[in-house]
Amino acid sequence: MQQINFLVTALAGIIIPTVVGMIWYNPKVMGTAWMKEAGLTPEDAKGVNMAKAMVFSIIASFFIALFMNIVVIHQFAINSIFASPADMEAYKDTGSELHKYIDDFYSKYGRNFRTFKHGAFHGFLTALLFVTPVMAHGAIWERKSFKYLAINAGYWIITLTLVGGVICAYS
Repeated sequence: MQQINFLVTALAGIIIPTVVGMIWYNPKVMGTAWMKEAGLTPEDAKGVNMAKAMVFSIIASFFIALFMNIVVIHQFAINSIFASPADMEAYKDTGSELHKYIDDFYSKYGRNFRTFKHGAFHGFLTALLFVTPVMAHGAIWERKSFKYLAINAGYWIITLTLVGGVICAYS
């Protein structure tokens, strides 16, 4: 049965968003434009509790990467089909028909669509078609500019593309 590789998930979920964020929001890349569009000044940044912000960001990024496992690894679908308590109990019996069926399925199809390219594609689509509209919904009501949305959505598109690719290829 497909299981989450917590090491790969943690590394992808912590390292990728942090590194991409350090580059993307650097003043020489998008940082200055982002601060302007967000209505922030460099002095505002000095008032942020960086330790608290980083801890929250790391935890949130891990949860996002955890969810990305289900998005980019199609084999998780079979887990949901056989997720009832009775099925899970039957699976524990290594001689059961269900156990044989699931093991056979994974031996034949367990690595299908498990490439960086495939995971990156699904990460990209998730960011573009789910995350960006959610952010746009908030940005409209907060009266933020399109540029503000584009900067933040660009970060998530790059980040989730890479997270999806890494998780799909290395989990």
